[in-house]
Amino acid sequence: MGDEGERGLLERVAAWVDSRLGLSYQLLRPAPAYSLNPFYWLGALAVVAFVIQGVTGTIMMLYYVPDPTAAYTSTQYIYNNVTYGRFLETVHLYTAYAMIMLAFMHMMRGYFVSVHKKPREVMWVVGMAMGFVTLGFGFTGYLLPWTVVSKSATDVGVGMIDALPQPLSSFLSFLIVGAGGDATELLRFYDLHVVVLPAVLLVLLVVKMYMLEAHGISRPATGNGRGNGSVLLPIFPDVTLYLLQLAAIFGAGMLLISIAFPLSLPPAYTPTLASQYTPQPDWYFLWIYQILKISVFETLGLPVALAAVTAIFIVLTVLPFIDRGERRRMLERPVYVTTGMIFVAEVVGLAYWGLITPGQVIPAEEAVLVLGSIALVVAVVSLVVYRVLFSKAGRRSDHALLQPKTSALVSFVFIIIVASGALAIGSAINSVVSIAQYGPSSETLSALASSVVGLVSVVLVSVYLLYRFDLASGAIRRRVRVLEKGWRMGLEDATRK
Repeated sequence: MGDEGERGLLERVAAWVDSRLGLSYQLLRPAPAYSLNPFYWLGALAVVAFVIQGVTGTIMMLYYVPDPTAAYTSTQYIYNNVTYGRFLETVHLYTAYAMIMLAFMHMMRGYFVSVHKKPREVMWVVGMAMGFVTLGFGFTGYLLPWTVVSKSATDVGVGMIDALPQPLSSFLSFLIVGAGGDATELLRFYDLHVVVLPAVLLVLLVVKMYMLEAHGISRPATGNGRGNGSVLLPIFPDVTLYLLQLAAIFGAGMLLISIAFPLSLPPAYTPTLASQYTPQPDWYFLWIYQILKISVFETLGLPVALAAVTAIFIVLTVLPFIDRGERRRMLERPVYVTTGMIFVAEVVGLAYWGLITPGQVIPAEEAVLVLGSIALVVAVVSLVVYRVLFSKAGRRSDHALLQPKTSALVSFVFIIIVASGALAIGSAINSVVSIAQYGPSSETLSALASSVVGLVSVVLVSVYLLYRFDLASGAIRRRVRVLEKGWRMGLEDATRK
């Protein structure tokens, strides 16, 4: 019995692995006609950008010297003396930016249309690993020109690594920086950028392409895939020619942009010049850097901030094991869709905020107000859109906030409550930080007490209104007499009158 149970467990594990990795599935299956859409091939365009970077980077490797004393002069030589050298540098950087942007768009599109669900869970995890490698390309390649901008920004990133807990910090520092010194650091970054990361990305790409061929292209989340979904196109020539056309359009666009907006090489790095420069990471890391600049993390420490950012990446990576429902349509997933929209809005808002506030420490209450306002606006817009969509569809959602027909006044009241709660949280955080920095005082203790009272009041009022809201819609399952007492007394008085 024990052997049979163990054999059954192994068979189930093998079946799960086979269903996710597609070890027994046929390859080079035809593609459905609905997949001939650029949004289905954002990942493929990111691969095209990687190929362009490989070609331009290989040419630049013929002239570049990975040494602090010669890195800038060799880069300057490529700019000024190599035929089309400045154009090569521009194309290489812009396609790197495009690759990062396309990878982000590819991830978010997959999130919204639920491509991470069964049986593509492992495929999503592999894609997330490819996204981290893509960010690694940006981080390691940024240092190589050895300009004051790139070196100062890299020093910020290395400082973040040093703040990680041990032994992870020592391992990553040794892997990325080496034994110490600028020469070792630059050589490590060069080796990672041109050897290690490309090899890792190619391996992950092969694995993901194998699983894509095994599982096929996912059906549209907006329907059952009928109609043109039943029309299958052969890989060659139909799909191949379409991808070649798409790649040609993308490549031509990158070349035209590089011609229209050529790069200018910043000054070379020197400690004296770096002391006069406010270090800022490149745009794709700005949102993380802005989080680290919030004053509450200045007090709690950089490891806490990095832990919060790491938690975001972990949640995104294990998303298939969190969002396990069968529903894929965006209309039926308001919570996940709204959360994704808030995430995108927060990332864009933090990046722009970091761009216009270089080197500034952000007060905690200001951070709560800005981030809370962004989340509130997106949530309200999402609520309105969903209500309109459900109204047009002539159906009612399972989502509690969408069932009752609320008035504009009720919606406005809830917006005020959420905003008041955000302000109370921001004020409480600011008071705690002030007490930790300067010690308790009557002013800070009073502010903290007022914030806590305000937050508790917001929670109680929210609970009461939500209960009344569900009671009016008939969705309540358990009656709470205490919350109805005042309301019933008011109704009785009105009836007597």
